[in-house]
Amino acid sequence: MISQRGIEANPEKIQAILDMTVPKTVKDIQSLTGPVAALTRFISKATDRCAPFFKALKGTKRNITWTAECDTAFSELTEYMGKAPLLSTPEHGDILVIYLSVSVSVVSSVLIRSKDNAEHPVHYVLQKPETSGRLVKWAIELGEFDIHYKPSPAIRGQAVADFLFEFTEPQAPAATQLITEPNLSPCQDQTPSKSTLDLTQPLWTLFVDGSSNAQGCGAGLVLVSPDKVALVYALHFKFQASNNEAEYEAILAGLRLANEMDAKQIQIFSDSQLVVHQVNQDFTAKDASMTAYLQHARHLLTTFHAHSIKQVSRSKNSHADALAKLASALEQGIGRHIHIEFLDQPSTQAPLICTIDHSPTWMDPILQFLQNQTLPSNPAEARRVRHRSARYLIINGSLYKQGFSLPYLRCLTLEEGHYVLREIHEGI
Repeated sequence: MISQRGIEANPEKIQAILDMTVPKTVKDIQSLTGPVAALTRFISKATDRCAPFFKALKGTKRNITWTAECDTAFSELTEYMGKAPLLSTPEHGDILVIYLSVSVSVVSSVLIRSKDNAEHPVHYVLQKPETSGRLVKWAIELGEFDIHYKPSPAIRGQAVADFLFEFTEPQAPAATQLITEPNLSPCQDQTPSKSTLDLTQPLWTLFVDGSSNAQGCGAGLVLVSPDKVALVYALHFKFQASNNEAEYEAILAGLRLANEMDAKQIQIFSDSQLVVHQVNQDFTAKDASMTAYLQHARHLLTTFHAHSIKQVSRSKNSHADALAKLASALEQGIGRHIHIEFLDQPSTQAPLICTIDHSPTWMDPILQFLQNQTLPSNPAEARRVRHRSARYLIINGSLYKQGFSLPYLRCLTLEEGHYVLREIHEGI
C-alpha cells in the first residue's frame, strides 16, 4: 500500500500471520509461508527467519516435527510482523546506498535512501547463495550506472543499524573493526609535517611500531581508512633486526599496504624519533643499513600524492606497539591466535631479477582496454574485445575472469599454464 508516508505492507497479510495458531500440519506451514512470501520486501532476513519451517517440511508428506527451534522462529516472526517497517519512496536525484550481508542461508541486501539526516529502507533483497552466479550477468547490465563501492562508514541510520545487527554472525571473526579517534589520536607535541595534506581529499592514517628483543623481532601497524575502518596488521621477522630497522620495516609494510588499498595521501605516526627525523630530512643516515632503509621509504612515499610523518608518544601509539611486541614474541607461543605475516628477508635486500621474453598473448587486448581504454583499430575486433572484457577485471596487476558460480579465476600465459600443469602432475 502506497501512502504519503511511504510504502506500507498490506495489513490483511500481516493480520493473517498474527492470527495464525502454531502450525501442526504441512498445510498449516504452507498457509504461513504464503503471506510471508508476499511480504518479503518488508521483512529483513526473511529466509533465515523461515528456515526452521522449511527444515520441518523436508522428508515428510503428512506429519511434521515441530521443534523448539520452529516454535521460537514462529514467535519471533509474529512479533516482527507486528512492527513491520515502513519502506521509503525514492525521489528523483536521490543517492541510493546498498548494504550487503551474507549469512549461512542467503545473500541479502538493503537499499537505503537518506532524508532529513536519517537513513530509511527502500527495499530488502534476498537471494539463495547458489544464485550468486547471476552477479556476472548483472554486472554487465549495471555497467551503465555510476556505482561506487566503499567500506561501511560509521552507522547513523536506525534502519542500517538494525540490518547490520541482524546479519552479524556472533561466531564469525571480524576482518576489520570500526574505531574511534580517541584510541588512535596523536599527541600535541608532534614534529612538523614535510608535505602539505589536502584535508578536502580522503586521508589515510598509519600508526606503526617495531620491536626487537631477545625473543625475536616484529612490527605492528594500524591503517585507518577515511571512513574510520582500521586494518590491523602484524609482521614477524625471520631475520635479526635492530629497533630502528624494525621501525623502518613497519613503515615500509604500512606504505605497501596503503598502496594496495589505493590510498592517495597518507599521514604516518611513529614513536621513533630517529626514523621520523630521518624521513623528514632533519637527521642524516650514517650507516649503510639506515641509508638503504631511508632510500626505500622515500621511494615508496613518492607514490602518494601527499604525505606527512610525525612523531607520537608511545602512549598514543599503544595499539601498534602491542602488535609489534606480540609479533616479536611469537616464538615464545604468544599471539598464536592472531594472523601474523612472516617476513623472510629485509625489505632493503635487492630481489633477484631475471630477464624474460614476453611474447604477445590473448590477454594483451583485454588488459590494454581495462587499463587504458585502448581498443584494436579493427572495428570488429574492437567490438569483440569490448564484449569479452565485461567478464574480466584486474586485481593487483593480474587479470582475473569472473566465474558464474566460482571465485575469480586467474588468467595465465601459455608458459604459466605449462608450469601449473607440471606442478599438478609431477606430485610432491
